Amino acid sequence: MDDLRLGLLLNAVSPAVGGVLVRGEKGTAKSTMVRALAGLLPSIGVVAGCRFACDPAAVDPQCPDGPHRGADRGERPAFLVELPVGVSEDRVVGSLDLERALAEGVKAYEPGLLAKAHRGVLYIDEVNLLQDHLVDLLLDAAAMGRSYVEREGVSVRHAARFLLVGTMNPEEGELRPQLLDRFGLTVEIAATRDADERAEVVRRRLAYDADPAAFAARWDGPERELAERITAARELLPDVELSDLALRQITAVCAAFEVDGLRADIVMARTAVALAAWAGRTEVLEEDVRTAARLALPHRRRRNPFDAPGLDEEQLDRTLAEHQQPEEPDGPEDDGPGDGGPDGGGPDNGGGGAPEPDEPNSPSAEASSDDSTVLPQQRPGGGRESAPVAADQPYRTRLFKVDGTGRGAQGRRSPAETDAGHTIRARRPQGRLSRLHLSATLRAAAPHQAARGRAGRALVLRRDDLREQVRRGRESNLVLFVVDASGSMAARQRMTAVKGAVLSLLMDAYQRRDKIGLVTFRGTGAELALPPTSSVEVGAARLEQLPTGGRTPLEAGLLRAHEVLRVERLRDPDRRPLLVVVTDGRATGGKDALPRARRAAGLLAAQGVAAVVLDCESGPVRLGLARELAAHLNGDAVSLDELRAEGVASLVREARTTTMTRKAA
Repeated sequence: MDDLRLGLLLNAVSPAVGGVLVRGEKGTAKSTMVRALAGLLPSIGVVAGCRFACDPAAVDPQCPDGPHRGADRGERPAFLVELPVGVSEDRVVGSLDLERALAEGVKAYEPGLLAKAHRGVLYIDEVNLLQDHLVDLLLDAAAMGRSYVEREGVSVRHAARFLLVGTMNPEEGELRPQLLDRFGLTVEIAATRDADERAEVVRRRLAYDADPAAFAARWDGPERELAERITAARELLPDVELSDLALRQITAVCAAFEVDGLRADIVMARTAVALAAWAGRTEVLEEDVRTAARLALPHRRRRNPFDAPGLDEEQLDRTLAEHQQPEEPDGPEDDGPGDGGPDGGGPDNGGGGAPEPDEPNSPSAEASSDDSTVLPQQRPGGGRESAPVAADQPYRTRLFKVDGTGRGAQGRRSPAETDAGHTIRARRPQGRLSRLHLSATLRAAAPHQAARGRAGRALVLRRDDLREQVRRGRESNLVLFVVDASGSMAARQRMTAVKGAVLSLLMDAYQRRDKIGLVTFRGTGAELALPPTSSVEVGAARLEQLPTGGRTPLEAGLLRAHEVLRVERLRDPDRRPLLVVVTDGRATGGKDALPRARRAAGLLAAQGVAAVVLDCESGPVRLGLARELAAHLNGDAVSLDELRAEGVASLVREARTTTMTRKAA
């Protein structure tokens, strides 16, 4: 919590730092702390009557409410604007003022939340659940410092520079890398495990509930002192010097941790300067650079969604030490014995150092012995299972879609009618009107104006005239993995490839904003290893820990998948499922095991569940059971080799080349 407090205060001192992303478990007061920042921000000067918070000292020449020559000056608090996860696009960027357009016949722009947040704080709770088309709008505004509105006949540009603060629970899914990089700092928080601190939190919460006014009055003095310190640090900020040595340390740290781009270097520099100003200094010290790295780099080191954010502090210390100011020697160097040189008592000369890794009795030699063999372990129910094996590196997979047009949450997988996307037609509203199709509404009302007695410029509308937009985009799906973990899949290299394939599909699901679930079957039954969630990180962790061994209860796995999808259909009827069965098609558990499994597959097919079977059969003799299973599921069968997007592309190129050759012949 100290890091979160510091991160928020540094952004209050220097908004150029770029905001804070707060990652943490539920119930840790993330939102409470962020909302408390609003009361500490200094007031801002504004042009009186300007809806876009123009600064009188630097008026925006493109302000829609301008020009502001000779306008009065005012002052107001900096706003903390909350952007709800389910907000509509027109509320974010603004839109045509329909009331004035229809009643007065004039085009007028109604500002959105980005305009309101200008020179303040834009706060997004559960930012990882924000829909993609809204993320795109935020990225544009954050990159340019302006909002460009081109919609419904309105063309407006206005300044939109704000402090972006987001909170999220990583268990519910990760952020897109582009938005993640837009947050200047990131903080990982968790509830304290100290009983006394937890008791104090509860005590203060109960005191607030009993008398909010008295509680606020009690802390008014300390809050005022904190606000005054923020103001003093802001005034000192222009005088802080970032020396060449400190800048070299910053760039060396960013290079050592291999962060992408140069935004990390700039953010670290701004953060280090803000830290010095917050401490009342005019010089950036090494401790400022170290703290800035801890806050600015962890979320920029991730290469894929399965990498845990974090920073190797030992590597950080080594890099800083390598780029310190060289010290002047006090005298001639002494190369005599005892200094660890060639003639000294170092570890190479009997000085009591650690044993060499090649010594037969050393612990390191035991650890480095042939550990590539997976030792079988006895299962409680009898039989043997193999310890979990690592997965191959993930790769880009081909795209699997659900046929038809859905109406689920916006994503990047299957065709759907969505709130975003391109408008394909207009229709009468189905229920409450949400997206007015203005031109279609006007066309529907135009033939009736004379009969309705229109006298002035205002249109005479009836409810039957209203038309709504139908937009075509893509939806996210529920991708349910059903993974065979039986003994027939337990060969080390085979399971490594299978896990790599599933991991690749998990990454694809992350990129397409899907929910995922994981059912595994082996031994005598099946289990729901991961209930449907938006967190692919959890899915990857469960996959990594997956052991193999025992019989192949394929029927149990399919029936468990059927039950999971039935429950999810009740919870979220608009989200269409995609079933991915990872198996070689074998089934054990009696002579009729295979027919029972096929009947279970027919049950899923009868529900219209889109299915893909990842055929894991290998070896010179293949029975084709996985492809027969795909036929009973009314789905597609894909081998491990065919899963890779590059493999599919090469097959297409080869087919095209063959076709062109035949035509030429």
